[in-house]
Amino acid sequence: MKKEILYRADYQSPLGEILLVSDGTHLVGLYLEGQKYYFKDPQQLTKQDSLPIFQKTKDWLDRYFRGENPTISELALSPRGTEFQNQVWALLQQIPYGQTTTYGTIAKVVAQQRNKKTMSSQAVGNAVGHNPISILIPCHRVIGKNGELTGYAGGLMRKEYLLKLESKGEN
Repeated sequence: MKKEILYRADYQSPLGEILLVSDGTHLVGLYLEGQKYYFKDPQQLTKQDSLPIFQKTKDWLDRYFRGENPTISELALSPRGTEFQNQVWALLQQIPYGQTTTYGTIAKVVAQQRNKKTMSSQAVGNAVGHNPISILIPCHRVIGKNGELTGYAGGLMRKEYLLKLESKGEN
């Protein structure tokens, strides 16, 4: 089996350095510096800032950090995960800008979609935490059942920053 070549670009954000990862066409990763579950071996990535997907992603991030609300559909995303993780990540993309939901709410939707009575909020939380395309797939919009900011692989200070940014940009 031929080894897939993955590419990298770096983006300087208000939250620090961001690592962008692509298969050449799709964005497969967006990692905040120091993030839990960071890309396994960034040294194995080929630096390639000029890829169109990286240029589009940087433009998207520039607009986002200015408080605008660019749409996820502008970018070709291809997160890599299990069927369950991809199901959860698809639901994250449906959380509107400037709004939040809970792990429990997502668990109920997943259970419904899978024709089950219940689904573990912890399993959902694990999938949310392993989201490989932070910010774009808005895992920061998922909060605890009592409204508390819990579990963000990029750190709770960054989660709070993103939620405040979006609440200011809401129209």
